[in-house]
This record gives sequence, C-alpha cells and structure tokens, in this order.
Amino acid sequence: MVSDYHKILEQTREFFLTGKTKDVEFRINSLKKLRQTITKRNQEIMGALEKDFGKCEFETFATEIMSSLDEINMAIRNLHSWVKPRKVRTPLIHFKASSRIYYEPFGTVLVISAWNYPFQLTMNPLIGALAAGNCCIVKPSEMSPNTSKLMAEIVAECFPEDYCTVVEGGVEETTLLLKEKFDFIHYTGSTRVGKIIARAAAEHLTPVALEMGGKSPCIVDKTADIEISARRIAWGKFMNAGQTCVAPDYLIVHRDVKDALLKAFKERIHNFYGDEPEQSSDYCRIINQKHFDRLSSFLDQGTIITGGKANRENLYIEPTIIDDITWNDPVMQEEIFGPILPVMEYQDLTAVIDMIHSHEKPLALYFFSKNKKDQKKIIHDVSFGGGCINTTILHTGNPYLPFGGVGNSGIGNYHGKWSFETFSHPKSIFDKSLMVDPKLPYPPYGHKLKFLKMMYR
Repeated sequence: MVSDYHKILEQTREFFLTGKTKDVEFRINSLKKLRQTITKRNQEIMGALEKDFGKCEFETFATEIMSSLDEINMAIRNLHSWVKPRKVRTPLIHFKASSRIYYEPFGTVLVISAWNYPFQLTMNPLIGALAAGNCCIVKPSEMSPNTSKLMAEIVAECFPEDYCTVVEGGVEETTLLLKEKFDFIHYTGSTRVGKIIARAAAEHLTPVALEMGGKSPCIVDKTADIEISARRIAWGKFMNAGQTCVAPDYLIVHRDVKDALLKAFKERIHNFYGDEPEQSSDYCRIINQKHFDRLSSFLDQGTIITGGKANRENLYIEPTIIDDITWNDPVMQEEIFGPILPVMEYQDLTAVIDMIHSHEKPLALYFFSKNKKDQKKIIHDVSFGGGCINTTILHTGNPYLPFGGVGNSGIGNYHGKWSFETFSHPKSIFDKSLMVDPKLPYPPYGHKLKFLKMMYR
C-alpha cells in the first residue's frame, strides 16, 4: 500500500516536472473541462448528496455546485492577470534596479476534504491548486461515500491520473498519504485532526492550510430587527441540519429582546419546515449514528423552546432551540455541528466580548444590530476568521473575500484570488542593472558609514 501511494506521488512529480502545468492555457483548459463535467453531471452530484445524508437538491446546487462553478469562472476570467509578475518599489539606495514578485506553483499538492459539504470542500481547494499550476492528489471523506465515489469519477474523466487523482478510503489511507512528502497540504475538518495533519506535515517541513472550526457566536442586541434576525439566523443554523463549520454555534441575545426573538424563531422554523420537519424534503439528516448520538445527548440540557425530537433510525434531529444554558454546560464545551442552538442572554456587550476572548478564537462571528458603533466595536475588538453583520454564512459565498480561520480555527485562507495565492509560492526577484555599479556597498568602507547614517536621519 505504501509503495502504491509513493508511486502515485512520483508520477505526479514527474508530470509536474514536464512544465505543462505552468502554461496558463493548460490550466484554463483544465478548469474548463472540470466546469463542463460538473455542469453535465450536476444531477448525479445532487443525487449522491441526497444518498449520503438526505441533502435536498436546492441546498446542494446553491451551496455546493454553484460555489465550485463560481470559483472556476473567477479563475478562468482572471488567471492571466493573477499570474503576471507583480512589480514592486525598490528603495533608492539600490539604484539602478527593479523588483518583482513571481507566483510559482508549489508542485504536488494534497487536498484532504471534509464530509459536511463534500463536493465544494473538495472541489474548491482543488480548483485553486490547479489554477496555481500544481498537480493534485485528493483525499475526500469516507463519511460521504457516494459523493466521494462520484468525485473520483469526475476527476478521472477530466484529468490524466498523473496530473490529478482521487484516493478513496479512510483513516488508514490518509495516514499512509501523510507519510509521503508533498509540496503543500490543504486540509478541511476538525481541529483535532488538523493538529495531526500539522504534525505530519512538520516532519517534511511541508507548508499547510488548515480550514477547521470552533464555536462561532451569534450576538443579537436590542436594536436588531427581530423578524429578519430570526429568519437569517434560523436559515444559517439549520441549513444542512446545522452541519456547517460556520453555522452559528450559540446565540447570545440581549435580555430586552430575548422573548421576542425566541417567539420569532419558532415561527420561522415552522415557516421553513412545516409542522413536522421530519417530513420536509428541504431538511437534511445527520451524517451517521456516531454524530447522532453525540448530538442527541445535548437534548436533555437546559429548557427546550422548540424542537427536541430525534429519530435514530433515520438520523433525524429536529431544529432545536435550547434556553437556560450556561458556559459550563456540555453543549458549550465543543463545536455542536448540528441543528441545536443554545441560547444565553446578556446586558453588557463588553462582558460578552470578554467571555468570547476567554475561549478559542472562532471561525466565524455574527452580530445583529443597527448600532454602527457597536458593529465597529465587535469587528475591532474580537478576533475571528470572518463573519457577517445582520446576516449569517454569506461571507463564505463571496469569492472576493478570503475564507479561513485564526488560531485554533485555522491557518491560511482560500476562495477566489486567495486560493491562487495560497497554492502559489511568491518568488522574489531583484534585478540589478549593469549600467551603473556604485561603490558604496563594497569594501573598503572608510567613511561610507557616515553617508549611510545621513540617509537614515
């Protein structure tokens, strides 16, 4: 098995050394092939996600397929300008010279993706890696087997195996891959596994981008539009049955509007999914029994405002709002990653910020308020990967914004041009003219130090 993976890696290295991937037109044509195949097989993609965890066609198209097509289209439109060497200023003391930054591909990239948005979390980093001129080995999650199998078919249909290939399997396969020396690793998943990836990469001094998670707070102050806030929070939380790395993990609402917001939540959930969300074709399922058991253990905490039903047989957990939760409850000790929203109240925003600071830096933060001063305070005072004002999730869907975490929630970022830069090495080139050759830098130095000091007065 080890020799098989080593052979695959050697083949991709040999392909990279041919120089084909450095040609911009080769990259664009590769992305066009991928776009054509995704478009042609989009119904199969939607079917695979429905089989894996009951994801409805609309959510699959909107959050998976559209996202990847947007990334491809942006790369195709802009790649010629992205790859151009970027001229930067050169200090006068170095006259006569010029300085430029050249973006070169790393070489062979390993993409390890997650199960919760299995298509876009695989394709989007792959698109960035190919746009930057790399060869790729892709390891999708074994927890979404139907989607993984289909992605392997799509990649095989689009690309030669020694240029880009998919390795299916579980922990054993990932462990064996990590023993090999890659030029770059992009990982999406839990912080626990991210640390394992980082340790393995460190053995080879391989650079990494780690897209992880954390407990992303959602804060609603007393100036917020309650109806809109409830709708947008419920949408962001219960999409994909809460199995979204940037979903609002917990809610902190000002005491003065708490009752009104909880009432509005109940109405919005009913509007979204009807009297029986279990019967709704628009509501997703939990990925497997292990995650179901972990999530259902949270249902006996606090006071359930709405929801609370669960069915292990079909991996259903009702959209649930839980009140009377404290920071010490088990539901607040880990990322929830499911359709359960704990609620806490506050009076002083500074105290909320202090409490967030006492925990790991979150991947996302959402603040609902009409108060511009407090909006700026949150953005300025709290460290988090990215977020939204008066909505949820949508910052991840804008390819003009970088997406990534900070601290425990991630290292590096991607999407749009940031994907290209993440998967590229910025090579610095200083070009010195032969027309003049000042004697200042060369020994003997004599009184030259006085001249240097004069320049830096």
